[in-house]
Amino acid sequence: MAERLPQWLSITKDLNSGLSRDNRFDRLLATIRQVVNCDASALLLLQGQQFTPLAINGLAEEVLGRRFEIDAHPRLQAIARAGDIVRFPADSDLADPYDGLIPNHGQQLHVHSCIGLPLLIDDQLIGAITIDAFAPDQFDNIPNDELRFISALAASGLHTALLLDKLEQQTEREPLTVRHSMKHEMIGKSAAMQSLQAQIDAVASTDLTVLIMGETGVGKELVASAIHHRSKRVDKALVYLNCAALPESVAESELFGHVKGAFTGAISHRKGKFEQANNGTLFLDEVGELSLALQAKLLRALQYGDIQRVGDDRTILVNTRIVAATNRNMQAEVMAGRFRADLYHRLSVFPVFVPPLRDRNNDVVLLAGFFAERIRQKLNIKSIRFERQTIDNLKHYPWPGNVRELEHVISRAAVLANASSADVNILLTPHHLSLSGIDNSHAPTVNALQQLAPDHAGLPWSSTEECNLKQATASFQKQLILQCYEDNQHNWAATARALGMDTGNLHRLAKRLAIK
Repeated sequence: MAERLPQWLSITKDLNSGLSRDNRFDRLLATIRQVVNCDASALLLLQGQQFTPLAINGLAEEVLGRRFEIDAHPRLQAIARAGDIVRFPADSDLADPYDGLIPNHGQQLHVHSCIGLPLLIDDQLIGAITIDAFAPDQFDNIPNDELRFISALAASGLHTALLLDKLEQQTEREPLTVRHSMKHEMIGKSAAMQSLQAQIDAVASTDLTVLIMGETGVGKELVASAIHHRSKRVDKALVYLNCAALPESVAESELFGHVKGAFTGAISHRKGKFEQANNGTLFLDEVGELSLALQAKLLRALQYGDIQRVGDDRTILVNTRIVAATNRNMQAEVMAGRFRADLYHRLSVFPVFVPPLRDRNNDVVLLAGFFAERIRQKLNIKSIRFERQTIDNLKHYPWPGNVRELEHVISRAAVLANASSADVNILLTPHHLSLSGIDNSHAPTVNALQQLAPDHAGLPWSSTEECNLKQATASFQKQLILQCYEDNQHNWAATARALGMDTGNLHRLAKRLAIK
């Protein structure tokens, strides 16, 4: 150990330096790899009953997006329960969570040498470090005392980073090891996602009304959930209402409730969503779909903080925070007279824009890993990994359906790969992605538009005619949908997938364009 003391001292210096948290952890793993000559290592944070990778070295990038349920991975389970260094025998029959996830090693899938270092503070597990190598005897000459020294340094550094996170959040309620609930975690390290996280942190602790905007499938509901769970109302209800699915006849009752006998079928008193979310948060999804009549009643509730149940003259005071979401251009909706300007301004006190997946750089790789690990557990597969070309295809596809589309693509690809292979280690190839419905020729990209309208021949106007942008846009949308509908054998669900749209949104658009 004496000859490696300079390296350990450099780790101590790095962990207490002014480097960012991610950089400190990267330097820690780089030094570990240099000293013990391993092929891969990872720093994992314990969150509830799962390990979340904070930093990796020598592993595929998509590992950062995976969330390892401890009970689903016997080696990680052994590390979590050991309380000391764990050395796995080279011939251990326990599946390694990183099998096939160390790139540049050809077809050599299985890791042979593995050491687990539990990270403990006051005998409480806060994380772990895993060290892996392909050579069976790679770590035989490294004494346990030296590994315990690494573990102690890393535990101290991780504990300090978590304390700093907690101070930055300025909250006393969250457990030290959990920034926010894993159920409401948003995967991604891109600049766009960091900006979004900062906005959520800024507004969550207030009672301001928030309007979440973004394309279909970007995760607006997840943002609303994060706002609620980082707020002072976290112990109260988060109530969800999809405004697009509200029949006009019951919409007012759904929002404000009704009294017995208010209308046919009202056999008892019933609380509406506003009352159910009293002292909590009401999430109005697809708020742009509300009728003008209901918009006026919603505006009153926001202005005065009181509501009236249908059929009742009495008012009820409520303390309900509103978080709304829409994929529409609300300013355009206001200009077109489909949405009240005064309600729009009431809802957009703090607007939040959720970036599309195509603007999030390599987040698609992390998300692919996240969804792969989730579907692996559902299918009870030993491991799911990606061919290099598959990752390249995922990076370059425009993802018109955003994160939701990516989730469906990974799930379908895993099911197809599993059905066509007897191996417990599944490799996802571009072939599986194409079979699952990815077809760039149907995506509404620049190439597709050019194919539909070469030299403006297919557009509903000529360059010499005076054109109205709204009419031209509607005509082009109609032409694109009809062509895609024909290409998909008059199947609306397949048409929606090809266009990267939610099926319900496509049906509404088709009705508005008089296609249906």
